Amino acid sequence: MRVHVVSDVHGSAAALRRAKDGADALICLGDLLLFLDYADHTQGIFADLFGADAARELIALRTAQRFEEARAFSSGLLATVAGGPSAALTAAVNAQYAELFAAMPTPAYLTYGNVDIPGMWPGHLRPGHQVLDGERAEIGGLTFGFVGGGLRSVYRTPNEIGDDEYAAKVAAVGSVDVLCSHIPPEVPDLLFDTVAQRMERGSQALLDAVRQTQPRYLLFGHVHQPLVTEMRIGQTRCVNVGHFRARGSPYVLRW
Repeated sequence: MRVHVVSDVHGSAAALRRAKDGADALICLGDLLLFLDYADHTQGIFADLFGADAARELIALRTAQRFEEARAFSSGLLATVAGGPSAALTAAVNAQYAELFAAMPTPAYLTYGNVDIPGMWPGHLRPGHQVLDGERAEIGGLTFGFVGGGLRSVYRTPNEIGDDEYAAKVAAVGSVDVLCSHIPPEVPDLLFDTVAQRMERGSQALLDAVRQTQPRYLLFGHVHQPLVTEMRIGQTRCVNVGHFRARGSPYVLRW
């Protein structure tokens, strides 16, 4: 059995279309949307609405951790959009999701990332797309558990939840062969982004589940340039499957 795993697609529809080539199934660990592109300021929803210079300014404020100024800057621009900011953002998000789900291979097992908007997925899903969050699926004789979303942070991305709610989803999954999440467990080496020079948020509940149940794998994404991409916790192989937008290639899981 061969399964390809991707995370942090961030608008890369062309690469996503090829992501299952040679595999029996695709697993997607979320973050389909591209709101800002830190490497190319001309890309993403914000740049499409307001241009590369505005995107560059917003990125600079966020990189400097001036988050209140960043929110005020983006809110001020959104307030100028004809028809209102909600309508403009909804249209832009729907356009990206339409392209991405049209490119999504089948069969695919999906969970949400922290920048995704779960309520907007149903209108774009196709037959063969199975969304799981706090749920399990049997794939090729192994049990896979899926935990979507991120934890609350200073970035206030759309799909952040509280630690207790996240832990409840981890508990609902229970003991599995392969545990799949968007964010890493609470291990500093897995959370530090070497380019952004900052720690991302990880889950203590995931770490506890790994220590207690010892799945074969814990697969995740979220940290785009991690200090450490892989480590073992007991018998569990913990793997950051990679920043798919940058790499364009999936992580390959065989058994």
